[in-house]
Amino acid sequence: MIRRFALVITVLLCATPAQAQQKLTLLLDWFVNPDHGPLFVAQERGYFAEAGLIVEMIAPTDPNDPPKLVAAGRADLAISYQPQLTIQAAEGLPLVRVATLVATPLNSLVTLRDGPVRNIADLKGKKIGFSVGGFEDALLKAMLEKHGLKLGDVTLININFALSPALLAGRVDAVIGAFRNFELSQLDIEGRPGRAFYVEEEGVPAYDELIVVANTARINDPGFRRFVDAVERGTTWMINHPQEGFQLFIKGRKDLDNELNRRAWAATLPRFAHSPAALDRARYQRFAEFLKAQGLIKQAPAVESYAIELR
Repeated sequence: MIRRFALVITVLLCATPAQAQQKLTLLLDWFVNPDHGPLFVAQERGYFAEAGLIVEMIAPTDPNDPPKLVAAGRADLAISYQPQLTIQAAEGLPLVRVATLVATPLNSLVTLRDGPVRNIADLKGKKIGFSVGGFEDALLKAMLEKHGLKLGDVTLININFALSPALLAGRVDAVIGAFRNFELSQLDIEGRPGRAFYVEEEGVPAYDELIVVANTARINDPGFRRFVDAVERGTTWMINHPQEGFQLFIKGRKDLDNELNRRAWAATLPRFAHSPAALDRARYQRFAEFLKAQGLIKQAPAVESYAIELR
């Protein structure tokens, strides 16, 4: 009888963590790539599980959709971008930043090094491809204006995920939204090196490239803080063990085990937020004022209304 009672207690104790686990759906901003390294390291190292979480990560079919789906209550969290969030917050979407994944700009305007575009002024009358509408217009507008051009001087073409392919095929003369840690390596591997114009060197204030957003109505969900803490553990371990981290990133995803992702992994490591929960309010206010000056928003929303530090 005592043995049976002890067995029942053991089973109940073992079952408790599983019963307490909370499932979270996380929509990525793009197809799986090294920018998402801390997420997959946290998954493979068991940090999410230890935090009582089951995290399902889903790549979108359209990179514009993830934050909208979170705002509509159809997903728990999404990877997004600080500029995009600010515009959507100004439009009234119930979204709030709860963590930072990549703390520096990655976005750049890229042309082919052997092409006719040597500087931004050469883009007059040219075609520029983009993937995420709204905030990329703002970045491009500021960069063009610094060189005496307007958005009306170029033709914008939505090429979705196909940034490098569209450039290589000659469909466009440049692409905005090309990540310097990814597309530049991709072009170099193809034997057609790119020329990058970095947004923060061309009139755009520095900002957080990749962030995690939630629905404003859910900011008190305790699972979100546990999620952020697990991501921080993943980031720290990955920085300490970069090669082992890459192996965890490609685990079960052998299609990612290639030269492009190895280069991108190394290029991205220094850019991850060491403290994902930390928020630079002045940076968010400064960028909101920039968007207002660019005419993308009418008023800069109060930072606390769309960016918080979870408790």
